[in-house]
Amino acid sequence: MKASDALAKFLITHQVQTCFELVGGMITHLLDSLAESGQFNIVSMHHEQSAAFAAEGVARHARGKTVAVAMGTSGPGATNLITGIGSCWFDSVPCLFITGQVNTRELKGNRAIRQQGFQELDIVEVARSLTKYAVRINHVDDLLPELHKALSLALSGRQGPVLLDIPNDIQRADVQDAELQQWLTTPLAIGSHPELSFSDLTQLRYLCKEARRPLICIGGGARWADAMDSWLTAADALGIPYVSTLMGHERVIVRNAYFNMIGSYGNREANWAVQNCDLLIVVGARLDVRQTGADINDFARQARVVQVDIDENQLNNRVQADLSICATAESFFRAFPLQTDIFLNLDKNWLVELSKKRDRSLHNEYEDWEISPSDLFKKLNNGLANIPVDYVCDVGNHQMWAAQSLRISHNQAVHYSGGMGAMGFALPTALGVAIQSQNKVVVITGDGSLQINIQELDTLNRLGLDMTIIVMNNAVLGMVKNFQDMYFDGRDQSTKKGYSSPSFTNIARAYGIEAHCVTNNLEIDEVLSLIPSHQGPLLIEIMMNDATECRPRLAFGSKLDEQFPKLNN
Repeated sequence: MKASDALAKFLITHQVQTCFELVGGMITHLLDSLAESGQFNIVSMHHEQSAAFAAEGVARHARGKTVAVAMGTSGPGATNLITGIGSCWFDSVPCLFITGQVNTRELKGNRAIRQQGFQELDIVEVARSLTKYAVRINHVDDLLPELHKALSLALSGRQGPVLLDIPNDIQRADVQDAELQQWLTTPLAIGSHPELSFSDLTQLRYLCKEARRPLICIGGGARWADAMDSWLTAADALGIPYVSTLMGHERVIVRNAYFNMIGSYGNREANWAVQNCDLLIVVGARLDVRQTGADINDFARQARVVQVDIDENQLNNRVQADLSICATAESFFRAFPLQTDIFLNLDKNWLVELSKKRDRSLHNEYEDWEISPSDLFKKLNNGLANIPVDYVCDVGNHQMWAAQSLRISHNQAVHYSGGMGAMGFALPTALGVAIQSQNKVVVITGDGSLQINIQELDTLNRLGLDMTIIVMNNAVLGMVKNFQDMYFDGRDQSTKKGYSSPSFTNIARAYGIEAHCVTNNLEIDEVLSLIPSHQGPLLIEIMMNDATECRPRLAFGSKLDEQFPKLNN
């Protein structure tokens, strides 16, 4: 059997049946085999970066239980995948990246030359630091064992991307039927996960027993744990407050004891909770500078800190914990059920105090703007409450506006570009999410971010997916402009001076997508009311000229609970 046919059979056997690609000469054998199998959903994109993000979207919606393929040809096709590979690496998303390569006889090998074959490029070395495993297949006998190893690693432990670089002559070589059958019947080698020790549980129980003002912080490493929601339901019933990081916020359902997102652009009540608790239990968060602020020594200033993480290298990295536990979030939630005897000294006024802080923070931070971001997202919350929907956010002020104000219910999720923070993430990722979920998807983007992968509006129209794109158009690269206002006396090179954006309404219509433009607050309710019942692609452009601030925010060097602007007492 031809090797590319064998690859297709292997992937189908392991339920990897969605591929995003941009065709090129060095992947034609692979694409033909996937197509001829009749069991692959092949989605042709207009850029390999978009293909990478779309594959990430499939895995994100499936909470890391389903893997998709992103494929690019040799040379520029391979390098165009890199930003998407990095996004999967930093946010721990399992994806299989496959690149075509020139024939093995055309590889430069150890010669002291730059290139031998046309579009030859050593993508394995380029991608090695951003993947769990990257390998070139130099002999056809290595194809199936390396594919088995790569897919196993992608799904094991702290999940992430893997890459196989397959030369063109290897793709069309023969694989023996007996070898294929062997690998089709060999289960994936999913690695074992670290578990809690008896000693960890004993120390944790002691710390919880002593605590009067405990707080739980849910990070991105916990967001896909099957047991997370029931564990947080128990916390809510017991009156134990919890907050989240940006990535944790993706799956945390709004409840009475949830006090929203911490960090530099976090909610005021969440940051205050961190700074005033006496025990902070952090599950699956790496506690980077965006979460803690620059003053590490002041973070959780009154608290003992417990950090739970699957990656032992993340423990005691920036923040020195009183108790570090190397375990998966899932095993932690199951081994440490929240019961009435856990927090015996709980101060009953703690939750009441936090609730007052939250109520006080509900005021409109943007009363001086024609269109208030916080009001906009409150209307989205109400209009889409209890409707299955995935929000996908790009990067910029609009991302932080959404993170501060979106409140998700059952059957809803949000998806953020976390560690990579890639503009252009939302539209292609949403395509993958929509293909996997078959539910409504709402993209939150800005004028800068949407232009990076705007060509995928054509893909959206071709697929006819149920997707609404909300473009918050302030005609400026607002987040960086805000930095310039703070640190460069308002000099706005390349954020306003030298920057431009088009009419996205007109562009969407040119792609065959229904589009509406909102210019004032009076028009918002009518246009947003279209979203719940609308089927298919829809674009809503909201004009927000010169809206360049995110409120509240943390200036560099300030303490976590000293956000700007300060509230009047």
